[in-house]
Amino acid sequence: NGHTRNFPAHAALGKAHKLAGRSASDDRCPRERADRHHAGSGKMLWILILICPLRASEWVVAEYWDRAEAGGATVYCGRMGDGEGWVQRIDPETMHPARRYNYLLGGKDNFAADRASGDLIKAAFPGVFISVTENRRFLQRAVRHLAGEAGIDQFLDIGTGLPTADNTHEIAQRVNPAARVAYVDNDPMVMAHSRALLTSTPQGRTCYVEQDLRRPDLILADPEIREVIDLGRPVALMLIAVLHFIQDDDEARAIVARLVDALPSGSYLALTHLSVDTFPPDLRADHDRRAAAGQVDAFARTKEQITGFFTGLDPVGPVEVVSDWHAEVPPAQRPRHEDVAGFGGVARKP
Repeated sequence: NGHTRNFPAHAALGKAHKLAGRSASDDRCPRERADRHHAGSGKMLWILILICPLRASEWVVAEYWDRAEAGGATVYCGRMGDGEGWVQRIDPETMHPARRYNYLLGGKDNFAADRASGDLIKAAFPGVFISVTENRRFLQRAVRHLAGEAGIDQFLDIGTGLPTADNTHEIAQRVNPAARVAYVDNDPMVMAHSRALLTSTPQGRTCYVEQDLRRPDLILADPEIREVIDLGRPVALMLIAVLHFIQDDDEARAIVARLVDALPSGSYLALTHLSVDTFPPDLRADHDRRAAAGQVDAFARTKEQITGFFTGLDPVGPVEVVSDWHAEVPPAQRPRHEDVAGFGGVARKP
């Protein structure tokens, strides 16, 4: 039918609905149910209903193929509802930054490859767990400031990552229950967990869109985002720990400029970014060696370069180590700067 015509495993979708006790056109959200049966050649097929729909007519399902000859699993997620559909591949054998970040924050929504990558980072930089925790605390303080003192009630959060405690909409809506938040990420697994990002207050609104930071025009034009976010009114653009995945400096600057240019006066940019400026010389030299050898997937920038992303904006305090921005505890209770590998800041568009 129209819900499934572009989904690659129509029989799997039908089976998933049958397992959940629903028809393919039923709009209710099922409990998570799974079934296992032989799919030929000794393979096992798992069908699992993963999440409630983004909209009433959209289901997200997954196929888990346990392939004896490959010794691994392949997961496909598909979103239906408009008859166009899409398919994304989740490869549990390949690290993804959102899942690795989830692991470093103490989450459970990650695979062995993500944990292995996180452990390699920890071996090279023992302060990584402190760093990601302080980055998350920066997000919390920034959103509280923006929703409270700055009076912002719309947030565009790009590079959302997997849901965890105190997601952007939860923080903002505690200050202003009418706050509206649009989330954007390019990891299909974030899509599979996006139910936790869609638990808005009745007065507010949230949405989740799968898109890539490298395509700012598609983000800005997305109909779901435009339905939630009014670009004619001030918006807080959240680029938290995401821009360092863009290696090219010119491209990174162009992305930020394009997004900020699309926002009206009175909007804000909140940004954090990996930096090794505060590292001891030996750790900084080790990072530079790994980067030159192509062994890193996040590309550090200097404080000066990070400050440059705010060019033309009015800063809300200086760009500084993320644990220091609007800190709520005295310096003696904050982590050492060498354990916090990043700078952050907030600025207002005049």
